[in-house]
Amino acid sequence: MAHKATDTRELAPGVRMPIIGFGVWDSPKGVCEKSCAEAIKVGYRHFDSAMYYDNEDEVGDAIKNSGIDRSEFFVTTKVLGPPESLDPEETYQSLVKAVEKFGLDYVDLFLVHTPKMTGGAKGRKVVWQALEKLVEAKKTRTIGVSNYGKDHLKELYEYCKIKPVCNQIEIHPWCQPESHIKASTDAGLPLVAFCPIVRGQKNDDATVQKLAKKYNKDAGQILLRWSVQHGYIPLIKSDTPSRIKSNYDIFDFEFSKEDLAELDAKTTGDPPKEAIAPWNLNCD
Repeated sequence: MAHKATDTRELAPGVRMPIIGFGVWDSPKGVCEKSCAEAIKVGYRHFDSAMYYDNEDEVGDAIKNSGIDRSEFFVTTKVLGPPESLDPEETYQSLVKAVEKFGLDYVDLFLVHTPKMTGGAKGRKVVWQALEKLVEAKKTRTIGVSNYGKDHLKELYEYCKIKPVCNQIEIHPWCQPESHIKASTDAGLPLVAFCPIVRGQKNDDATVQKLAKKYNKDAGQILLRWSVQHGYIPLIKSDTPSRIKSNYDIFDFEFSKEDLAELDAKTTGDPPKEAIAPWNLNCD
């Protein structure tokens, strides 16, 4: 096989991200920690949270209670924007507190969650400079962006001292935003894919069902394998133990070129009409 569950992608010297991640968006209090613990038992070592999710403590507790060394994990969080004051120091302190919520000494990656909710160009700059300071303080190992298109990347590169290491956007066969993918690829940024299984909305698609039967896999596994074969890093969210396990079991088969192309053809354009979060992609 071209990939293994334990494979990683280098983001920066000495910093490697596992090629499959466990997302915790909308995972309720009291459930999130259990789901993360189950994911750890299955083999996940990459966890994706955000200040907006408000469950960082449960992610951190699952990691600390796992009995596995912290260095074996890759933890991502995201910031929506700066305080209304746009004060650089206040913004930086809010990011420090966001890391502390995990109960960990550091996170591995801190992203700007979306360029649309950061107080405009000035706010984006304040947030990025605070993130750079967070790297210097060793509170995060790397920094990156999410939902950034070509214009926002161009703006960022005009002032950043530390370059982003990745871009997290919605990607699946029905959502292949050409301009975002090209802008990230041209900048050498790995793409992290959220909503890779379209929240189950395409499970009954005829092509998905045909390939599921052919490869003896379920619909979610088919869509996740598509993401991995394209070199994207999918983030999978589930609070159901059986699904947590099956979503990780995608490394014992590989699509033919023809089957991959059939899924590729599902795209509906740029910006895609069937995106889960079109407000994030239509932001250039």
